Order: sequence, then structure tokens, then C-alpha cells
Amino acid sequence: MFLKKVLLASCAVLALTSTCVLAETYTVGTGATYRPFEYETPQKELVGFDVDLMKAIAKAAGFEVKFINTPWEGIFATVDKGDRDIIMSGITITDKRKETVDFSKPYFLAHQLILTQEGTKIDKLSDLKKGNVAVVNGSAGDVAASTEFGKGSTRIRRFDNTPLALEELNQGGVVAAIGDVGVLAFYVRNNPDKHFNMTRDPNFVEQYFGIAVKKGNTALIDKINAGLDKVIASGEYNEIYKKWFGTEAPKLPD
Repeated sequence: MFLKKVLLASCAVLALTSTCVLAETYTVGTGATYRPFEYETPQKELVGFDVDLMKAIAKAAGFEVKFINTPWEGIFATVDKGDRDIIMSGITITDKRKETVDFSKPYFLAHQLILTQEGTKIDKLSDLKKGNVAVVNGSAGDVAASTEFGKGSTRIRRFDNTPLALEELNQGGVVAAIGDVGVLAFYVRNNPDKHFNMTRDPNFVEQYFGIAVKKGNTALIDKINAGLDKVIASGEYNEIYKKWFGTEAPKLPD
């Protein structure tokens, strides 16, 4: 059985009998380089919006979760092979990805954002007539850059994670970086000395993040969706959103 489940027994002994409540524990693969969605504290604890939300979903749906730091490169293979039951790492729902995994209902409204150095102001990606652009390999930003410049363009610099892409921008190795608005806006807000310009290309469509499981595992997706519905209805989703992004949560599609 591909799911690696751990049964946690909580037993209350009444006279000569005992009542046990069993909860399934699912492993959750998440990359620890994607602030504020998931990242490691100095004590190696995984924290972030995705972590808080997944814990709330699990509690509402009656299961347990164990988070495992999983690099973005190859994260989809871990759930396909059964090394992870769930992957939640700021994953944009796309038709192509739906061919290999099953997604939950959308849990985060997102779009791509372009960061440029203080002296470089643009209105859209096509305004960058020269210079290299940093993206995370295989990300929605990579797709946007590939659409504009061509997948094989030497202007596209691909990195394993967002911090590496942003560091390249910091060092002047690229003129721009493309990434998810939640991550890049959080970075700019917490690094005001960098003086980056933020641009949303009008051609960048709104996108949604989803929680993914192995293709065909409808039972687990149903549990996740049920938990997500409860967390949204109770207002807990909005509180988690405000904690990490400082604003009220936007309405998600049904």
C-alpha cells in the first residue's frame, strides 16, 4: 500500500475495557525555502502559511500530519513513488500537473510578480529588452519567462529555489526575477533596503495553489477538501492568512 500511515492510539481505560481513537498520520512534503509559505527556523522547525494551514486542515478532518523538508526539484516524484502522501509547497494548479497528481480545491489566490533593481522600471515582461531573468526551475515563473523569451533562451537563469534566484538579483547577475506574489511581496516588505521595483505584467493571469496527492487517491483528497471547507467556514483560514500576509484573505472559488 503506497500510503505510509502511522496509527496513533489514544486509549481511555474504563473498568476492564478500553476505547481507542485511531488517527492516520500522513507525510507532507514541503520545501523549506519558500518564505512565508514554508521555511526552517534556526531550530530546524518547519513553519509558514502552508504549515499552519495544513495543520488546521488535518485537525478539522481528523488526521495527523508529519512534515518533511523536500526540495522542489523532484517533489512531484516523491508523492508518485509513495515517499510522501501529500505535497504542499506553494504549488500552482496547472493542467499539465493535473496529469500526474490530484489537487485539492484551491487554497491560495496567486499571480506572478516581477522584481527589478531600483534603476530598472518596467510595465511588463516584454519591456526587458536585454539582461537575464532569474526563475525557479519548473515554476510558474519559469513558464512565464519561457513563454516570453522561449524555453531555450539563454536569458533565462534557472535556480533550484527562490532564495538562490533572489540572491542572483541582489548580486546583479540578473536584471529581474519572476516569482509568486506572496513570496516576492513578503521578501520586499522584509528587505526595504533593497529598493526593488515590483511589477505585475497584465498578461500574468490569476492562479491558485493546491494541495497535491498521488493520482487517483480520491479518499485522501476528499479528506483534505473537507478539512479545508471547515477551516474556511470557521474563519480560521482568514486568521492564518492575516498572520502571514497582514490582510484579509481574498475569496476563494467554490
